[in-house]
Amino acid sequence: MSLPLIRAKAEALKARFAASGAAPVDCAVLQPAEILLDLYGEDVRTRAFVTTDPVRGEVVLRPDFTVPVVQMHMAEGAEPARYTYAGEVFRRQEAHPERASEYFQVGYEVFDRNGAAADAEVFALFAEVLEPYGLRPVTGDIGILTAAVQGLDTSAARRAALMRHIWRPRRFRALLDRYSGRAPMPASRAALLAASDPMAGAGPMIGLRSEAEIRQRVELLRLDAEEPTLSAEQVTLIDALMRVSEACPYALERMRDIAVDMPAIAPAVEAYDARCEALAARGVDVARLAFDAGYGRSSMEYYDGFVFGFICPQRPDWPPVATGGRYDALTRQLGQGREIPAVGAVIRPGLLVELDARDGRGPEVGA
Repeated sequence: MSLPLIRAKAEALKARFAASGAAPVDCAVLQPAEILLDLYGEDVRTRAFVTTDPVRGEVVLRPDFTVPVVQMHMAEGAEPARYTYAGEVFRRQEAHPERASEYFQVGYEVFDRNGAAADAEVFALFAEVLEPYGLRPVTGDIGILTAAVQGLDTSAARRAALMRHIWRPRRFRALLDRYSGRAPMPASRAALLAASDPMAGAGPMIGLRSEAEIRQRVELLRLDAEEPTLSAEQVTLIDALMRVSEACPYALERMRDIAVDMPAIAPAVEAYDARCEALAARGVDVARLAFDAGYGRSSMEYYDGFVFGFICPQRPDWPPVATGGRYDALTRQLGQGREIPAVGAVIRPGLLVELDARDGRGPEVGA
């Protein structure tokens, strides 16, 4: 693939977003690792390239632009604000070695307190830019699932554990099965909790955790084991919610039915309805727009509301050509006491260049 063509496509997209009112910005390639580790924990090491600088300590090759753009805006930006950028990002691809670990990304970020309208603005702009490519759009809403988890009749500790793993579907399912009694406690944990002295025969302390920290963790596990199981009704409702996958109007109807028995999700479902109305006002054919309640759960954890992607039906081996979503919680975490609702999206211009070549288009088409 021609790097000059990709750069040209990236700059054309960036210019298109700037013409829509976004201020062009740039971010350093080397970013402090501490921020990402604080946000996402040690798991980020499996997805980003982390190295050590003799002066700055641990640093990471820029995995995306969103976190540094949020930092910049929360430190010095006025509101409302719109930004655009283009440049290379770096991702480890252990799960998908066939995918590029270095590629160009072009983005558009909106910081605006008019939530539904901002969601619709970003989605409609990307739909317009990508219209020549015949991509399939899909939407979701992480906020509806988080509302369901926060409304569960269980301990705060269990709700917090489920919340941490919403973006890790397998771990989330394993926890849900354990909390509901569908899956038995692992034999090794049962033996540990049954021991009168769990540290007996443990050998020398060679890890980073102290003996006191380990004993405290074991005590927390004992308290958790005494918690009553989640009711079958709650688990059935969560399962039903995660299975919702159909056109937006029918998805809305189905989720309203679920909300009758799970009222905690009702405000999030009505916010979803308001977003559908805002999308329709922007000319989006909502009646044909796909909604999948599980979409976006394997993305970076900062998406906490509306999520969407544009997928190439002819290339199921590709990642989405464009992805986006709402990340209000990230502005709270990085805002040092300030916060503002935010939504953004990115396009991979290299994939568009491949589609241009396949369809015989010039590089300017779609930009």
